[in-house]
Amino acid sequence: MFKADPVVLRRMLKQLELASREHSAWYDSVVRTIVCRLPCDSVEFTDDHHERCPFGSWCIEQASPELREQPVFAAIEVEHEQLHRFASALLRQSTAGQAVECDDYDRFAASASRLRMGLDSLRHEVQAALRNTDALTGAYGRTEMIPELREWRQLARRDVQHCCLAFLDLDQLKEVNDSHGHAVGDRVLTAAVRFLTAHLRPYDKVFRYGGDEFLVSLPGVDLVRAQQIMERVREGLASTSVAVSDSGDPVRVTASFGLAMLDPEASVEESIDRADKALLVAKSAGRNRIIAWDPSITTATMLQRFMAEETDDRGP
Repeated sequence: MFKADPVVLRRMLKQLELASREHSAWYDSVVRTIVCRLPCDSVEFTDDHHERCPFGSWCIEQASPELREQPVFAAIEVEHEQLHRFASALLRQSTAGQAVECDDYDRFAASASRLRMGLDSLRHEVQAALRNTDALTGAYGRTEMIPELREWRQLARRDVQHCCLAFLDLDQLKEVNDSHGHAVGDRVLTAAVRFLTAHLRPYDKVFRYGGDEFLVSLPGVDLVRAQQIMERVREGLASTSVAVSDSGDPVRVTASFGLAMLDPEASVEESIDRADKALLVAKSAGRNRIIAWDPSITTATMLQRFMAEETDDRGP
């Protein structure tokens, strides 16, 4: 799935729709020229016409980096160049007054069909990313979280690859909302997720769990390595002005983290709960720190006290 925020995803979708329309217009023009035996622009016979047509120009000059990173994009470029070669052969036959060979036309039509399927596949990928992405922050949504973590759990059960979970929330976000307003608080949430995404590995994923709580999947690491990765993130976030208030003042936030391995012998929900309990201990210990789960913290005095305080704060 694309690792991009909703604004970028929507921009990519518009790009794809416009590029698809331009390609369809060119294809219809070629077919009409052949069927009606119309004069053909000599530019269709140049070796680089696939780069100069509107769709080719978009591929080279305007397609976003996120689209270019998708394997299907390279296949689309190859198919587009081949389609132009097939079109050129047909147009030469038509211009010379020759009957178009059925095999040549079938190759042209099949290439066009493959290109359309590639574009449809890319468009569906972007649309799926939009559906599964939190509209505010750009983090992945909870609807995708559990199925993906279950896949990682199965890999861990087969001892193929293990995965660590990091449960985090932003410290004192309520104070930011109270001091600067919820609009600034939303900007802080969005900026924090962008910071996390930019400073994690490409295959790590940030899911919005709810409110100011997020869960990060860290495949291929143990608790020690996960703590090293998240410690760099924690320190970087604490030293960064993630947003600006309406009065122009920088706004800083810290985050607390709880770590737990995705246990192949427990349910995904239980592993998440372990990371959540470790997060509670991190918050009770003063926030802006990382705590890794171990069985003892489920009965730790610190955790019991913090949970009691949380209950008191929520009231009856």
